[in-house]
Amino acid sequence: MNLADRIEARTPAHRDRAVDGLRALALLAVPTGHWLLGGFTLDGDRAIHNASPLSTFGFFAPASWVLQMLGIFFLVGGYASVLSYTRRTGSTRAWLGSRLARLGRPVLGVTAVWALLVPVLSVLGVPGDTLRTGATLVVQPLWFVGVYLVVTALTPYCVRAARRLGGWAAAPLLGSVAVVDFLRYGPYAESVPSWLSVLNVLPGWLFAYQLGVAWGLRRLGGRQAWALLLGGAALFATLLLVFHYPASMVGVPGEARTNSHPPSLLVLALAAAQSGAAILLRDRLGRLLRRPALWAPVVVVNLSAMTILCWHQTAMLAAAVPASFLGPVAGLTTAPDTLGWVVARLAWLPLFAGLLVLIGRYARGFETPWAGAGPARRSAAVLLAAGFAVYALG
Repeated sequence: MNLADRIEARTPAHRDRAVDGLRALALLAVPTGHWLLGGFTLDGDRAIHNASPLSTFGFFAPASWVLQMLGIFFLVGGYASVLSYTRRTGSTRAWLGSRLARLGRPVLGVTAVWALLVPVLSVLGVPGDTLRTGATLVVQPLWFVGVYLVVTALTPYCVRAARRLGGWAAAPLLGSVAVVDFLRYGPYAESVPSWLSVLNVLPGWLFAYQLGVAWGLRRLGGRQAWALLLGGAALFATLLLVFHYPASMVGVPGEARTNSHPPSLLVLALAAAQSGAAILLRDRLGRLLRRPALWAPVVVVNLSAMTILCWHQTAMLAAAVPASFLGPVAGLTTAPDTLGWVVARLAWLPLFAGLLVLIGRYARGFETPWAGAGPARRSAAVLLAAGFAVYALG
């Protein structure tokens, strides 16, 4: 029996394959987006610095509409959380502690390892600017985990809201982001403090999660899904064409405005459209994933979810840092400002994926309970992680 058949045999009959498939798709979009839309330049000391092809190729912005799938991730996160929450056998506090530990262990692992790597790489001759670039990239996707921890902690309140209001429970979150966007981009923008944009962080990402909770409670059906898809698409087009929101869903160096940090109303419009499409396609996707050859990769990706999220930037750096000692290498250490770079970067993607698989064989242990780690080792991991955070963010 091959691997696909073994996975198929072990899959419970009640497993929601469509939701797992959507989660896997959203997960894979994260490294794909970072690997395609993140490049490097090489300075005179052969140190690498972050750069983006979007600075040169603005017409690539629609690619970010496809690769920005955090709305789907939060949607299925809310769906899965409400099912787990309503089936819990212990207290809400125990349930939250278990889920927060599952998210926190891999983050502690990657940051503790990098805290040890930085001085070693420095001794080996890696330039300080390269180490700073690497640290920034490693920390970059981890903001998501922090937001997701907070959103998960709000699950009991999301459940209450969804039971009372259904999908409409997400509407105030959309309205909150719209108000903040109006203040920071409207006629009063010059008199509004810059910190006001931070108010969009929680409602911006809680929006799709709240929809997922309503979906899990069967308070979102086909009619509401069509409303989300068409309404989200209409709002998205209006914000782009009438209110001139930036087209890219990720930050572009040199641009004064960004959609994702913190999320703008455009992010919520995209999340609404994606959520509607996901709900409508659920049954079709579920039938498709009945095929063992398609289902097996979904299971493997989901079992390694946090490993993929935490280590994919390290995989890219594992190729780019050694290449920097060789000088300009097309697609790795050359400026992402030519179509040749795009072609070369596409050719490097299989190497990045292979390195991530190799790293994941060892790093995936951070996702499982640290049964063999005593208080001393856990404390050391926390201290190392804190030190690396100070270094990366400082």
